[in-house]
Amino acid sequence: MTDTIQSAITYVHHHREEAIEGFMKLLSFPSIGADPAYKKDVKACADWIVAELERIGFENCRAIATKGHPVVYAEWLKAGEDKPTVLVYDHYDVQPVDPLHLWKSEPFAAEIRDGRMYARGAVDNKAGVWGNLKVFEAMLAANGTLPLNVKIMFEGEEESGSPSIEAFVTAHKDLLQADFMLNCDGSYDRVQPLIAYAGRGIVSAEVKITGPKADLHSGIFGGVVQNPLHVAGKIIGSFHDEQGRVTLPGYYDTVASISESERQRVMDGWQPEKMAEDCGVELSWGRSIAPDAERATVYPTLDINGMWGGYQGPGNKTIIPAEAGFKVTMRLVPDQNPHDVAAIFKQYVESFSTDTVKVEVEQGQESWNFEMAVESPYMDAVQAALEETIQNRAQLVRTGGSIPILGLFNRMIGIPMAGWGYGEGEGIHSPNEYVVVDSFFQALEAGIRLYHKLAETK
Repeated sequence: MTDTIQSAITYVHHHREEAIEGFMKLLSFPSIGADPAYKKDVKACADWIVAELERIGFENCRAIATKGHPVVYAEWLKAGEDKPTVLVYDHYDVQPVDPLHLWKSEPFAAEIRDGRMYARGAVDNKAGVWGNLKVFEAMLAANGTLPLNVKIMFEGEEESGSPSIEAFVTAHKDLLQADFMLNCDGSYDRVQPLIAYAGRGIVSAEVKITGPKADLHSGIFGGVVQNPLHVAGKIIGSFHDEQGRVTLPGYYDTVASISESERQRVMDGWQPEKMAEDCGVELSWGRSIAPDAERATVYPTLDINGMWGGYQGPGNKTIIPAEAGFKVTMRLVPDQNPHDVAAIFKQYVESFSTDTVKVEVEQGQESWNFEMAVESPYMDAVQAALEETIQNRAQLVRTGGSIPILGLFNRMIGIPMAGWGYGEGEGIHSPNEYVVVDSFFQALEAGIRLYHKLAETK
């Protein structure tokens, strides 16, 4: 097995420039799944990935249509019945690029500066898509085979909450059957890798507030017409008390308490210096509720992601706007039911409607939290691959973020899961996202080792 691993690693390094060129091509697709304006670009990205999978030797490669964006599926099932089958998950959609003026280079024209490749999606998470393709290509090209059976599932809606995935999984349960899932929507670190074994669920919504039939002169109608922006502010201001607790009725009723061992694991995985450096402000909001690490991982949240309404141009415009609105996400924890929380939110917010102002909630994604077993042969394989590559094991941490499909698989498919990542970098969901190029190639080495170790699991 050592010879086959080394031959694949040698292939990776002999084809480094080709891998970089292909990575840049993948990053050139503006696959912003949340924005309908980019629907054709998302489809083009999916089709390109399908063509790459066909080129390297996978079979049954296709972009399966959903109500939203297609799911890329492919398989290589020639390792034999005595070898396990892994379902490899990642996503090829990316976040919007705003604010564009803060980018130092074009977000969809990848540029390497000081050993870093800058582009939207470089880390989150086209690194995982391309990393897997390069690992499988290296093993097939060097050895003519893979050490285990593989099914690929790359979706195009993760950044918008995977709204079409539940229906997709329901319709394709047989196709997705495997011995375990490898979630590659993660990161890589050459010094101290972190693997998220659990994450929060999510509920999103958009609130629209409408008042007068058109913008009105504030000197004529001020004081006699209720202002939709004022109502928006009132609603938003009511979401938290002075301590930072969410005030929605019953919001915390089903929140599960954590064990002392889990609390210690959360504390061990907390990186206060890095968190403070990344955000540039004190992490004191809500500190009276619980320690920082717990508030960021095992407590639910409610955040306003954007607000709109009225005049936004230079100078002043003396109006009462006809409408206003805002976008919301709530991060949920065990045992909060996202469907129940969405209903509570809708009822609460729409109760602010008056005789002259209408408040409406358009509900978005509703996804459960996820959890992986921290002790399993698959996680052992992950740790062993890292130890051989960087002489260190990954620290298992809870993430405050959400990976909707994992909670869905917890409940609908029930197969074991492990985590993995290929990209080391920064700027996720922000301008100037980048991946460290040398680290990416080291992750490819680790990935080759990983799949061989997973092949030996029982």
